[in-house]
Amino acid sequence: MPPEWDSASQQQPAPGPLMIIGGAEDKLRRRSVLKRFVEASGGPDARIAVIATASSLGPEIVEVYDALFRKLGAADVVSVRPESRDQAHDPSYVESLRDVTGIFMTGGNQLKLSAVVSGTPFGDAIHAARARGAVIAGTSAGASIQSSHMVAFGVGGATPKQRMTQVAAGLGLLTESVVDQHFDQRNRYGRLLMIVSQSPQLLGMGVDEDTAAVVTVEDDHEVMRVIGRGAVTIFDPSRIVTNAFEAKRSAPLLASGVVLHVLPEGSEFDLTTRSLVPSHQRVDEAEAHEIIEAGRDLRQLARDIAADDASPSVWRRRRNRRRHAAVHDELGDPPGDAAPPHTVDQEGDR
Repeated sequence: MPPEWDSASQQQPAPGPLMIIGGAEDKLRRRSVLKRFVEASGGPDARIAVIATASSLGPEIVEVYDALFRKLGAADVVSVRPESRDQAHDPSYVESLRDVTGIFMTGGNQLKLSAVVSGTPFGDAIHAARARGAVIAGTSAGASIQSSHMVAFGVGGATPKQRMTQVAAGLGLLTESVVDQHFDQRNRYGRLLMIVSQSPQLLGMGVDEDTAAVVTVEDDHEVMRVIGRGAVTIFDPSRIVTNAFEAKRSAPLLASGVVLHVLPEGSEFDLTTRSLVPSHQRVDEAEAHEIIEAGRDLRQLARDIAADDASPSVWRRRRNRRRHAAVHDELGDPPGDAAPPHTVDQEGDR
């Protein structure tokens, strides 16, 4: 369950994580992204609201996610689908988000989702759910709406061109940013570059399919971690040189000095400082033990070689004595029996 207000410390709990999914998440095999969402929502205690406002499909889209989330261990899944701004002002829709631990917004038409939800009590309820610790996830259209600025529609292509896309207001769960989805698969580099060229204060985030940018708030910093089989591409236009303010319609745009980050699974990025978080190499415990033992053997070998009488035959005898001593120690024999009596080396020790 999400954390409640801590009366002892009088500190509000940290906002719940955002899961920005690039669309086409695996629903049949590993389901790693959806599994992570259910786990973060509380696992067997999860109560998840599916918001399918963006989808052109009927109840079947909710039924798909209902079955998936329950199969992955969620206790309860409810459908909350306002279809107009009047419904998004209806207290019953707002109340339905009151005690959920996770919210999942489906794909579809992000402009419809924004037109219905943004700036309404229902949109405020999504913010309130996150503030108390609920996980807010969305795929495709449900990913785009999480940023402060949202790609409404537009064409693909690698070259940024004037007027190749339109921007609308998002929910603003992720501040000073714009999110695009199906990023590599639909070649949306150009349109995201066009947006950041026109609005250099925004951070551009492109999320591949079956991939999620998981954003948490840590020490007042928004930190993003990447999960899934694709990558998250970041465009930082803080020092951009561009002609977007004077380019004619459909003309290619100048976009020089944009900092590019391509972040595969396991990468961490500080969205507040716009910098890569250094990775910490993790060593398997068993592997670490083997490395330590190998180091001991090498140090012992070095000592043997450095000894004055370290001919190969002497080294072999010492090695054998150590092995016999180890065996007798395990058997509990007295120390005097640990080593064989000294014999003359038949090969000669000259």
